[in-house]
Formats: sequence, structure tokens, C-alpha cells
Amino acid sequence: MDQVFINVLNGISSGLLLFMLSSGLTLIFSMMGVLNFAHTSFYMVGAYAAYSLTRVVGFWPALVLAPLLVGVMGALFERLALRKVHKFGHVPELLVTFGLSYVILEVVQLVWGRAAVPFSPPELLQGSAFTVVQSSLQGMSLVAGVAPPEMCASTADNIIKCSRFPMTRAFMMVVALLMLVALWLLLTRTRIGLVIQAALTHPEMAEALGHNVPRVFMLVFGSGCALAGLAGVIGGVTFVTEPSMAAIVGSIVFVVVVVGGMGSLAGAFVGSLLIGLLQTLPLTVDRSLVDLAATWGWTITADNLAYPVLKITLAQAAPILPYLLLVLILIFRPKGLLGTRED
Repeated sequence: MDQVFINVLNGISSGLLLFMLSSGLTLIFSMMGVLNFAHTSFYMVGAYAAYSLTRVVGFWPALVLAPLLVGVMGALFERLALRKVHKFGHVPELLVTFGLSYVILEVVQLVWGRAAVPFSPPELLQGSAFTVVQSSLQGMSLVAGVAPPEMCASTADNIIKCSRFPMTRAFMMVVALLMLVALWLLLTRTRIGLVIQAALTHPEMAEALGHNVPRVFMLVFGSGCALAGLAGVIGGVTFVTEPSMAAIVGSIVFVVVVVGGMGSLAGAFVGSLLIGLLQTLPLTVDRSLVDLAATWGWTITADNLAYPVLKITLAQAAPILPYLLLVLILIFRPKGLLGTRED
């Protein structure tokens, strides 16, 4: 039971990291209709920028400065490149962002090398946020920080297992939830949010009222890239900062956006949690359809043509489950769970 609980928390934390990534992508798409193929590259730049800034000013200032730097880079890219091809349609936009992703990858490898860099969390984020203590007699309990050794010592009549939840993942969850609340308040309770929504639905009217719609688009694109940069700082310090980190999350973040619904921030949040849990919860199930059939009294022999597929356990199939969900969503609900855009 303790391992299932830890896997649920890992799934939620991974899903919240995906939300930090997909929220920026969703914001850009909902405003401009642009699927930014270089979005995860900005995520990688955020991690590497924070790594370099941490060595100069420390982690906490770098946590603020790195996303701002990435946001400025994104705004400049929209102003100098993306805006010039926007009038030609979606294909040129995809191609220019796709090309930018390769440029960023090569620059990162030239500056920081091809190997992973030692981006360690600060002392405050090292260690465990809490320990899950599973006792055969007393059940499951939570202990803040690291449980004392005597609490995790088993006896002849009481088997105890202790599982720790890293502080970095807890910090990731807190930052992602704060980001969700901040975005919701910004878009629904501020004048800036009203201008953004007006530029989205009625750009000509917003421009007639004196608002510079192209500048709004530039700020939105930069803000979306800054959110990706913030996710990169958190992801880089939690996992590994390496040149392949953008490719690792590159495909799954688009799965999140499509499953949740193109252009829906709420859909991105729901889709992120769903994909995060779908990637981690099956890891606790080491049973295949052959084993399940055996419990029902059915026997599937090796001469069955589908035997190799049925023999695959749910834990082994976990990496492909999000993509199977993507296929089902595209077949039965192409707009996604909470999608609003028609195109």
C-alpha cells in the first residue's frame, strides 16, 4: 500500500511538471494558434540557464532570473522571426519553430557539452519531505522529514516498510499549483487578462480600442516560454540536466495538450494529471493478460498468435499507455476533454 501511495504522489508530481510545460504551450496556442515545436527546447534552456546562474548568484535568484531570461528569448524570437511567417499559415510556423529547436540543441551542446551537468538542488530542497511508514499492525502513517531508524525497524510480529518522498518533488508540486492559481487569477481577475482574452476572440475590436495586439501576442509568447523555462529549472534540479531532456518530454507534452483539449488551460491541468498517473500507476502492476486469464480459469498457450502481446505486463506497457489514450481521444473526442478551439 505504501508503494502505491508513493507512486500516486510521483504520478501527481510528474503530471504537475507536465502542466508547467503544457500551460505555456496551451497559452500560446489559445492566443495565436501556433503549435510551438521549440517549446521543450525553451524548457531545456531554462534548466541550463539556471545551472549557470546558480554558480554565480545561487539557486533562489536563478529560479527567478532563468525564466525571465527564457521569456525574453521567446519574445525576441516571436518579434524577429515568428511574426514574419505568421501571415503565411501554420506550416511555416511549424517549420520555423522546428528549426529553432535544432538550433537551440546545437547551441546547448556547444556551450555546455553533450554530457549531463551537475545541477544539484540547494540544501533546503535536499532530503525527504516526508516518510511513509507502512506497518503490518498499525497501517500506514506519515512522518515529516526522515523517520527515525527505530520507527522503521521491523519485529517478529510487525513488518514495517518506510518509503521517502523527495523534497524536490514536493517543491515541484507546490510551484505548479501556485502557477495554476496565478494564471487563473491573471486571466480572469485582471485587466491584462481581459485584454488578452479580447485579443484572442476579437483582435480587430481590441486594436480599435487602442491596444497593440501584436505586442500582446509577443508578450504572451514570451510568457509561455518563461513558463517553460520555470519548468526547466524545477525539472533540471529534480531530474537530470542534459541535452536530451527536451526530447524526453517533447512528445508527451503534445499528448497532454491534445488529450486535455487544444487551447484549454483547465484541460491542460486535467490532461497533465491523467498522463502523469497513467505513466506511474501501472508500474505497480506486474501482471499480464495471460496471468489475469489464469485467475479466471482460462489458459492461453504459447501457440496462440496473440500470446507475445498478451504476455506483456502492465508495467512494461506503461510507456505506451499515454499514446494509446491519445489515439482514443482523437477517435472519439478530437477536441480533447475540455477543448474549445475548432481549428
